[in-house]
Parts: sequence; C-alpha cells; structure tokens
Amino acid sequence: MKNTLALLVLAACASTAAAAEVVGNPKAAPAKIEMCIGCHGIPGYKAAFPEVYQVPMIGGQSAKYIEAALHAYKKGDRKHPSMRGIAASLSDQDIADVAAYYAMQTPATVKR
Repeated sequence: MKNTLALLVLAACASTAAAAEVVGNPKAAPAKIEMCIGCHGIPGYKAAFPEVYQVPMIGGQSAKYIEAALHAYKKGDRKHPSMRGIAASLSDQDIADVAAYYAMQTPATVKR
C-alpha cells in the first residue's frame, strides 16, 4: 500500500513537472495557426456564431494570456463554442507554440 501511494505521488509530480516544462516555440506555430487567422487576422471582424461577437486581434497579446485563454476554452471555463472546439483540438505544446507566435507579433505584422 505504501509503495503504491509513493508511486502515485511520484507519477503526479512527474506529470506536473512535465506540464510546467512546456515552452512555446513560435517557429513551430505557422502550421498550427491556420484556424486562428481566419477570424483573428481580420481587423474589425465579427463572428456570427453563436451570436454576433467582435473578434479580438491577438497579435502582440501576452503569451501567458493567450495560453490561459486557450486552456480556459479547452476546459469549458470560457464558453464560445467555436473557440472551445478549436482549443480542444490543441495539445499543451500547440497552445504554447501558438501563444509564443502571437506574443511576438504586433497587429500590423500578424499573418493574414
């Protein structure tokens, strides 16, 4: 019983450490942002599903903010259905890469 508990604690620590080690690589993001640029790359764009929504420009936004937002969509804490579906398809590494990419951008340099 003690050995099993010790193994569970070690496994939990290892998975927490692995999650903390995810570092975004902006050079890996271009293949991952196609689904972002259709809305977030158009100045003044408004999405019409599920309701009219002003889509924010994310170029130049903090990587930590983008990561937190994508994780919140993935968990269902943020409710926009399109974003939830997109975030659910991303791994933690994908999220970190996309966040790093957009954090390096300015609204004028975002790929359109």
